[in-house]
Amino acid sequence: MPLTIKGRKLSLAWLKPPPTPPDGSMTLFEHLRELRYRLVVGVGAILVGMIVAWFFREQLLNVLQRPYDIGVAQLKATNPDADTLLVNINITSPLALAIKVSALAGAIVTAPIWLYQVWAFIVPGLLSREKKWALIFIGAATPMFAAGVAVAYVVMPKGIMVLLSFTQDGVSNLQDINAYLSFLIRMMVVFGVAFLIPLIVVMLNIIGVIKATQLSKYRTLVIFGTFVFGAVATPSTDPFSMLALALPMAALFLAAEVIAHILDRRKARRGAPDALENDRALRELNEADGSASA
Repeated sequence: MPLTIKGRKLSLAWLKPPPTPPDGSMTLFEHLRELRYRLVVGVGAILVGMIVAWFFREQLLNVLQRPYDIGVAQLKATNPDADTLLVNINITSPLALAIKVSALAGAIVTAPIWLYQVWAFIVPGLLSREKKWALIFIGAATPMFAAGVAVAYVVMPKGIMVLLSFTQDGVSNLQDINAYLSFLIRMMVVFGVAFLIPLIVVMLNIIGVIKATQLSKYRTLVIFGTFVFGAVATPSTDPFSMLALALPMAALFLAAEVIAHILDRRKARRGAPDALENDRALRELNEADGSASA
C-alpha cells in the first residue's frame, strides 16, 4: 500500500527486484534495478544490526580487549615493572571506536542476510552444477573461516606479550586502542582466509583445474610455504604463533590432497574429465552455438 505525504503518493515499488526469467537472462536495466534492491536490503540489514550492537558496545569492546589484557598479564608475570596501557589519543577517538565496534558487530550478526543478497544477485548467471558447488563452497567456507578467526583470537595474547616485551626498561608503552582494534581485526581476517586455502584447492580440483597428482608432486613445497606464510603473517617472533597458523594449514592441505585423490578416482571411474562438461545448461549452450554456426 503506497504511503501518502501531503497528498502525494510515495511508492516503494522501485525497491522490489525485477522478476527473474526462467533462463536467468536479464537486460542491463533489470540487472541495475536488482542490484539496487540487493544493496538496499544488505546495507539496511547492516545498519539495523549496527544500531542493535550500539547498545552492547561496552560488552563487545571488553571481548575485543581481552587478548590485550591477557597478553599484558603474561608480560607482567615475568616483568612486573612493565608499564603498558591502552589509550584514546584524541577527542574523537572514543566515538570512532564505538562506531567501529558497532559496525563490525552489525556486519557479523547480519552476515546471513547480506551474504544471501550477494548470492541471490549472482545465482541467475550460474550454470546448474556451478550453483551446486557454489552452495557447497559457501556452506563449508563459513565454519572454516570462523575456525581461523577463533584460532587468531586464542593466539593473539601470546603474540601481544612477545611484542610488548621488546619495550625498553623505564619506557611506558601507550597503545592507541583504535590501532590495536585494527591490528586484531586484520590478524583475524588473515587467519580466516588462510583456513580457506585448502577449501579453494578442493574446489579447483572439482572443476578440473588442479589434479591430485599435482598436489602430491608439490606437497613438500606447499607445506614449506605454509610455515613461511605463518612466520610472515603472525605478529610475534615466538614459534607458538607461527605453528598455530602453519600446522592447521598444513593439516588442512593434506586433507584436501586426500579428498582430491578420492574425487579424481571417481572421475576416472565415471569417465568424466571435469564437472562443467556434464552441465546440462552448458551442453545446451554449445549445441545452440553449433546450430547457429551451421
